[in-house]
Amino acid sequence: MRSISVTVNGVPHQLAVEEDRRLLWVLRDDLGLTGTKFGCGVSACGSCTVIVDGKAVHSCVTTMKAVDGKHVTTIEGLANGDHLSPVQQGFVDHLGFQCGYCTPGMIMGGTALLANNPKPTREEIVKGMEGHLCRCGAHAGIIDAIAAASHAPSTGGAK
Repeated sequence: MRSISVTVNGVPHQLAVEEDRRLLWVLRDDLGLTGTKFGCGVSACGSCTVIVDGKAVHSCVTTMKAVDGKHVTTIEGLANGDHLSPVQQGFVDHLGFQCGYCTPGMIMGGTALLANNPKPTREEIVKGMEGHLCRCGAHAGIIDAIAAASHAPSTGGAK
């Protein structure tokens, strides 16, 4: 066991955990933040995406040692009270979800994408979201949601 300091959604935590324990399980099991989903466990689907110091990471393969002293934002940390973040609102407005399982990871990936490229082209959004899988086929709505959040023109779906 090791003492790890991490700030999650603006709240500092001092946790006694194994340094190789995965961030996903600490968020879900220890901190009760179940919005981050377990999908594949091998960093292939993006369902577990969170933002660590401004960068999108897959929490299923990120160790606690890697986040020691860092700031983590989960899906629960995006909204400001009842006011959704622009990407969250985009998902609502453009039906960027169906079953909702991939949605938290997609929203986090889109949020990180826009933080690094506030005005991406549609092609840049598609490329930036390549590490995220949606089994329901909501990709067109997801791209439209992120485009709307960036105030980029939306074409109403993939062509």
